Amino acid sequence: MPHSYVSCHMHYIFSTKNRLDSITPDVRGRLWSYMAGIARTNDIVPLAVGGSHDHVHLLVSLPSTLSTAKAIQLIKGGSSKWISETSPAHDQFAWQEGYGAFSVSVSGIRETTSYIRNQEKHHLGTTFEDEFLAILKKHGIDYDERHVWG
Repeated sequence: MPHSYVSCHMHYIFSTKNRLDSITPDVRGRLWSYMAGIARTNDIVPLAVGGSHDHVHLLVSLPSTLSTAKAIQLIKGGSSKWISETSPAHDQFAWQEGYGAFSVSVSGIRETTSYIRNQEKHHLGTTFEDEFLAILKKHGIDYDERHVWG
């Protein structure tokens, strides 16, 4: 077969360093757009980007040429550098070291996209910590809570 055909949809979740309330409303929309731009620059198709004051959700379609880890490294690294350089109030901005990466089937894209786009409303009733643990459980991922938060 002369070509590669890949369908790899990933839902990434990660927070600011120490889960600080660093993603202020004045920068949020620009940050989401910048992250989508980093994705497109690297042949990653951004399907949804959103979050709240202390974390981000991205739904992307990965190309055959990028691993899950490399894709998120590019997005986190580029966006952290951008926000630190363009916003004086965020000159010490950083993302947490780790991340969550969850596969999404084609049939789950619409639901996941809606979930990401409604993050601010969703977090009126739940914390990031509770949300993340629930997603780990939903995906059947074993974890020790002592190691989830660093």
